[in-house]
Amino acid sequence: MMREIAKELHTATDAFSVISRGTQRPRILDMCAAPGGFLATALEMCPEAQVLAFTLPLAEGGHRVLLGRDSRVKFKFLDITMLAEDMDMGVGLANNEPCGKFLPRNIAPHYLFRLILCDGQVLRTQKRPECREQREACRLVSTQLALGLEHTEPGGTMIILLHKLEEWDTIMLLYTFRKFSTITLFKPKRFHAKRSSFYMVASDIHSRSPQATQAVAKWKEIWNDATFKGPEEYRDTTHADERDVAGVLDEFGPGLIELGNAIWPTQEKALTKAFLCNK
Repeated sequence: MMREIAKELHTATDAFSVISRGTQRPRILDMCAAPGGFLATALEMCPEAQVLAFTLPLAEGGHRVLLGRDSRVKFKFLDITMLAEDMDMGVGLANNEPCGKFLPRNIAPHYLFRLILCDGQVLRTQKRPECREQREACRLVSTQLALGLEHTEPGGTMIILLHKLEEWDTIMLLYTFRKFSTITLFKPKRFHAKRSSFYMVASDIHSRSPQATQAVAKWKEIWNDATFKGPEEYRDTTHADERDVAGVLDEFGPGLIELGNAIWPTQEKALTKAFLCNK
Protein backbone atom coordinates (compact mmCIF):
# COMPACT_ATOMS: atom_id res chain seq x y z
CA MET A 1 0.00 0.00 0.00
CA MET A 2 2.68 2.53 0.99
CA ARG A 3 4.59 1.90 -2.24
CA GLU A 4 1.46 2.65 -4.24
CA ILE A 5 0.84 5.84 -2.25
CA ALA A 6 4.46 6.90 -2.78
CA LYS A 7 4.26 6.33 -6.53
CA GLU A 8 0.96 8.22 -6.76
CA LEU A 9 2.48 11.05 -4.73
CA HIS A 10 5.47 11.23 -7.06
CA THR A 11 3.27 11.25 -10.16
CA ALA A 12 1.28 14.15 -8.72
CA THR A 13 4.13 16.20 -7.21
CA ASP A 14 7.44 14.98 -8.71
CA ALA A 15 8.67 14.81 -5.12
CA PHE A 16 11.27 12.07 -5.49
CA SER A 17 13.01 13.63 -8.49
CA VAL A 18 15.03 15.82 -6.11
CA ILE A 19 17.14 12.78 -5.20
CA SER A 20 18.69 12.53 -8.66
CA ARG A 21 19.67 16.20 -8.84
CA GLY A 22 23.07 17.55 -7.93
CA THR A 23 26.58 16.25 -8.45
CA GLN A 24 27.24 14.51 -5.12
CA ARG A 25 25.84 11.15 -4.10
CA PRO A 26 22.40 11.90 -2.65
CA ARG A 27 21.39 11.08 0.90
CA ILE A 28 17.93 10.24 2.22
CA LEU A 29 16.82 10.58 5.84
CA ASP A 30 13.79 8.54 6.88
CA MET A 31 12.68 9.55 10.36
CA CYS A 32 10.22 6.66 10.87
CA ALA A 33 11.00 4.10 8.19
CA ALA A 34 9.09 0.87 8.90
CA PRO A 35 7.56 -0.84 7.07
CA GLY A 36 9.58 0.91 4.36
CA GLY A 37 7.31 1.46 1.36
CA PHE A 38 8.22 5.12 0.82
CA LEU A 39 11.90 4.36 1.23
CA ALA A 40 11.76 1.48 -1.25
CA THR A 41 10.14 3.78 -3.80
CA ALA A 42 12.78 6.45 -3.25
CA LEU A 43 15.55 3.91 -3.82
CA GLU A 44 13.88 2.72 -7.01
CA MET A 45 13.94 6.32 -8.23
CA CYS A 46 17.58 6.80 -7.27
CA PRO A 47 19.51 3.53 -6.84
CA GLU A 48 22.76 5.33 -5.95
CA ALA A 49 21.31 7.07 -2.88
CA GLN A 50 22.59 6.50 0.65
CA VAL A 51 20.02 6.23 3.44
CA LEU A 52 19.89 6.82 7.17
CA ALA A 53 16.66 5.32 8.48
CA PHE A 54 15.28 5.41 12.01
CA THR A 55 12.57 3.06 13.18
CA LEU A 56 11.14 1.91 16.50
CA PRO A 57 12.41 -1.56 17.48
CA LEU A 58 9.99 -4.46 17.25
CA ALA A 59 10.59 -5.18 20.93
CA GLU A 60 9.21 -1.73 21.77
CA GLY A 61 6.12 -2.09 19.60
CA GLY A 62 7.47 -0.91 16.25
CA HIS A 63 6.50 -2.16 12.80
CA ARG A 64 8.47 -4.86 11.02
CA VAL A 65 10.79 -3.56 8.29
CA LEU A 66 9.80 -5.17 4.99
CA LEU A 67 12.72 -3.73 3.06
CA GLY A 68 15.31 -6.43 2.45
CA ARG A 69 18.95 -6.16 3.46
CA ASP A 70 20.52 -3.33 1.52
CA SER A 71 24.06 -1.98 1.80
CA ARG A 72 22.78 1.48 0.86
CA VAL A 73 20.59 1.70 3.97
CA LYS A 74 21.80 2.16 7.54
CA PHE A 75 19.00 1.40 9.99
CA LYS A 76 18.99 2.73 13.53
CA PHE A 77 16.43 0.96 15.69
CA LEU A 78 15.46 3.46 18.36
CA ASP A 79 12.77 5.86 19.56
CA ILE A 80 13.54 9.19 17.89
CA THR A 81 11.64 11.13 20.57
CA MET A 82 14.48 10.20 22.95
CA LEU A 83 17.25 11.79 20.84
CA ALA A 84 18.04 14.33 23.54
CA GLU A 85 21.47 15.41 22.30
CA ASP A 86 20.25 15.86 18.72
CA MET A 87 17.48 18.04 20.19
CA ASP A 88 20.09 20.16 22.02
CA MET A 89 19.51 18.67 25.46
CA GLY A 90 22.39 17.12 27.38
CA VAL A 91 21.87 13.39 27.83
CA GLY A 92 23.10 13.40 31.43
CA LEU A 93 20.66 16.12 32.41
CA ALA A 94 17.81 14.53 30.48
CA ASN A 95 18.32 11.14 32.10
CA ASN A 96 17.61 12.64 35.50
CA GLU A 97 13.98 12.73 34.37
CA PRO A 98 11.63 9.74 34.87
CA CYS A 99 10.43 9.46 31.27
CA GLY A 100 12.81 6.87 29.86
CA LYS A 101 16.41 6.55 28.70
CA PHE A 102 17.51 9.46 26.54
CA LEU A 103 20.02 8.98 23.75
CA PRO A 104 23.26 10.63 22.61
CA ARG A 105 23.68 12.27 19.21
CA ASN A 106 22.84 10.03 16.27
CA ILE A 107 23.09 12.49 13.37
CA ALA A 108 26.36 14.37 12.94
CA PRO A 109 25.72 18.15 12.95
CA HIS A 110 27.22 18.64 9.48
CA TYR A 111 25.38 15.70 7.89
CA LEU A 112 22.80 16.85 5.33
CA PHE A 113 20.21 15.01 3.25
CA ARG A 114 18.52 15.77 -0.05
CA LEU A 115 15.24 14.02 0.78
CA ILE A 116 13.65 13.72 4.22
CA LEU A 117 10.67 11.48 4.95
CA CYS A 118 8.56 12.38 8.00
CA ASP A 119 5.50 10.16 8.23
CA GLY A 120 5.80 8.72 11.73
CA GLN A 121 2.76 8.39 13.97
CA VAL A 122 2.34 7.41 17.61
CA LEU A 123 1.82 3.66 17.82
CA ARG A 124 -0.64 2.14 20.26
CA THR A 125 1.63 -0.90 20.39
CA GLN A 126 4.59 1.08 21.74
CA LYS A 127 5.54 0.49 25.35
CA ARG A 128 6.31 3.83 26.99
CA PRO A 129 6.07 5.41 30.46
CA GLU A 130 2.65 6.71 31.40
CA CYS A 131 4.07 10.20 31.94
CA ARG A 132 4.62 10.50 28.16
CA GLU A 133 1.16 9.47 26.95
CA GLN A 134 -0.61 12.83 26.67
CA ARG A 135 2.23 14.64 24.89
CA GLU A 136 3.74 11.84 22.82
CA ALA A 137 2.22 12.97 19.52
CA CYS A 138 3.63 16.47 20.04
CA ARG A 139 7.05 15.07 20.92
CA LEU A 140 7.11 12.85 17.83
CA VAL A 141 6.02 15.57 15.41
CA SER A 142 8.42 18.17 16.79
CA THR A 143 11.35 15.72 16.66
CA GLN A 144 10.69 14.82 13.02
CA LEU A 145 10.27 18.45 11.98
CA ALA A 146 13.25 19.84 13.90
CA LEU A 147 15.79 17.19 12.94
CA GLY A 148 14.42 16.78 9.44
CA LEU A 149 14.65 20.46 8.56
CA GLU A 150 17.93 20.97 10.41
CA HIS A 151 19.55 18.25 8.29
CA THR A 152 18.01 19.19 4.93
CA GLU A 153 20.55 20.32 2.38
CA PRO A 154 19.70 23.65 0.69
CA GLY A 155 17.27 22.98 -2.13
CA GLY A 156 16.18 19.67 -0.63
CA THR A 157 12.69 18.23 -0.16
CA MET A 158 10.70 17.08 2.86
CA ILE A 159 7.63 14.83 2.62
CA ILE A 160 5.51 15.14 5.75
CA LEU A 161 2.35 13.28 6.77
CA LEU A 162 -0.26 15.64 8.24
CA HIS A 163 -3.84 15.51 9.46
CA LYS A 164 -6.82 17.88 9.50
CA LEU A 165 -5.95 20.84 7.33
CA GLU A 166 -8.40 23.00 9.29
CA GLU A 167 -6.64 22.56 12.65
CA TRP A 168 -4.55 25.48 13.87
CA ASP A 169 -1.35 23.45 14.38
CA THR A 170 -1.55 22.23 10.78
CA ILE A 171 -2.26 25.71 9.44
CA MET A 172 0.73 27.11 11.32
CA LEU A 173 2.99 24.35 10.03
CA LEU A 174 2.02 25.13 6.43
CA TYR A 175 2.35 28.86 7.10
CA THR A 176 5.83 28.29 8.54
CA PHE A 177 7.11 26.12 5.68
CA ARG A 178 5.72 28.55 3.12
CA LYS A 179 8.24 31.13 4.36
CA PHE A 180 11.27 29.13 3.19
CA SER A 181 10.04 26.52 0.69
CA THR A 182 7.53 25.73 -2.03
CA ILE A 183 4.71 23.60 -0.64
CA THR A 184 2.27 21.26 -2.36
CA LEU A 185 -0.43 19.13 -0.76
CA PHE A 186 -1.32 15.63 -1.89
CA LYS A 187 -4.01 13.14 -0.88
CA PRO A 188 -4.11 9.57 -2.25
CA LYS A 189 -7.27 8.78 -4.17
CA ARG A 190 -7.34 5.06 -3.40
CA PHE A 191 -6.03 4.70 0.14
CA HIS A 192 -7.24 6.64 3.21
CA ALA A 193 -9.32 8.87 0.94
CA LYS A 194 -12.07 9.27 3.56
CA ARG A 195 -9.67 10.20 6.33
CA SER A 196 -8.31 13.62 7.20
CA SER A 197 -4.70 12.63 6.47
CA PHE A 198 -2.67 14.11 3.62
CA TYR A 199 0.94 14.78 2.68
CA MET A 200 2.79 18.05 2.41
CA VAL A 201 5.68 18.14 -0.03
CA ALA A 202 8.03 21.01 0.80
CA SER A 203 10.53 21.47 -2.03
CA ASP A 204 13.37 23.88 -2.79
CA ILE A 205 13.85 24.33 0.95
CA HIS A 206 16.03 27.26 2.00
CA SER A 207 17.20 25.33 5.02
CA ARG A 208 19.83 27.87 6.06
CA SER A 209 17.51 30.87 5.94
CA PRO A 210 16.71 32.75 9.18
CA GLN A 211 13.09 31.59 8.94
CA ALA A 212 14.10 27.92 8.74
CA THR A 213 16.61 28.28 11.57
CA GLN A 214 13.94 29.92 13.71
CA ALA A 215 11.49 27.10 12.94
CA VAL A 216 14.01 24.44 14.01
CA ALA A 217 14.64 26.28 17.28
CA LYS A 218 10.90 26.57 17.91
CA TRP A 219 10.25 22.86 17.35
CA LYS A 220 13.14 21.96 19.65
CA GLU A 221 11.66 24.24 22.30
CA ILE A 222 8.28 22.53 21.91
CA TRP A 223 9.93 19.09 22.27
CA ASN A 224 11.78 20.25 25.38
CA ASP A 225 8.66 21.64 27.03
CA ALA A 226 6.56 18.62 26.03
CA THR A 227 9.20 16.35 27.55
CA PHE A 228 10.28 18.16 30.70
CA LYS A 229 8.00 21.07 31.58
CA GLY A 230 4.81 21.43 33.57
CA PRO A 231 1.33 22.10 32.14
CA GLU A 232 1.52 25.91 32.16
CA GLU A 233 4.90 26.18 30.44
CA TYR A 234 3.92 23.53 27.91
CA ARG A 235 0.64 25.30 27.15
CA ASP A 236 2.35 28.68 26.78
CA THR A 237 4.83 27.27 24.27
CA THR A 238 2.40 25.26 22.17
CA HIS A 239 -0.32 27.93 22.10
CA ALA A 240 1.88 30.99 21.59
CA ASP A 241 0.97 31.27 17.89
CA GLU A 242 -2.74 31.52 18.68
CA ARG A 243 -2.26 35.12 19.77
CA ASP A 244 -2.18 36.23 16.13
CA VAL A 245 -4.88 34.12 14.50
CA ALA A 246 -6.41 37.06 12.64
CA GLY A 247 -3.05 38.22 11.30
CA VAL A 248 -2.09 34.77 10.05
CA LEU A 249 -5.44 34.22 8.35
CA ASP A 250 -5.36 37.66 6.75
CA GLU A 251 -1.96 36.87 5.26
CA PHE A 252 -2.32 33.16 4.58
CA GLY A 253 -6.07 32.49 4.35
CA PRO A 254 -6.39 32.69 0.54
CA GLY A 255 -3.25 30.59 0.11
CA LEU A 256 -4.57 28.01 2.57
CA ILE A 257 -7.80 27.65 0.60
CA GLU A 258 -5.83 27.26 -2.61
CA LEU A 259 -3.74 24.51 -1.03
CA GLY A 260 -6.83 22.82 0.38
CA ASN A 261 -8.48 22.70 -3.02
CA ALA A 262 -5.84 20.15 -4.02
CA ILE A 263 -7.02 17.62 -1.41
CA TRP A 264 -10.59 18.42 -0.34
CA PRO A 265 -12.30 17.12 -3.53
CA THR A 266 -10.68 13.70 -3.03
CA GLN A 267 -11.98 13.41 0.52
CA GLU A 268 -15.39 14.82 -0.42
CA LYS A 269 -15.81 12.26 -3.20
CA ALA A 270 -14.78 9.38 -0.92
CA LEU A 271 -17.09 10.48 1.91
CA THR A 272 -20.01 10.94 -0.48
CA LYS A 273 -19.46 7.47 -1.92
CA ALA A 274 -19.27 5.94 1.57
CA PHE A 275 -22.46 7.73 2.63
CA LEU A 276 -24.40 6.59 -0.42
CA CYS A 277 -23.18 3.01 -0.01
CA ASN A 278 -24.42 2.95 3.59
CA LYS A 279 -27.90 4.30 2.85
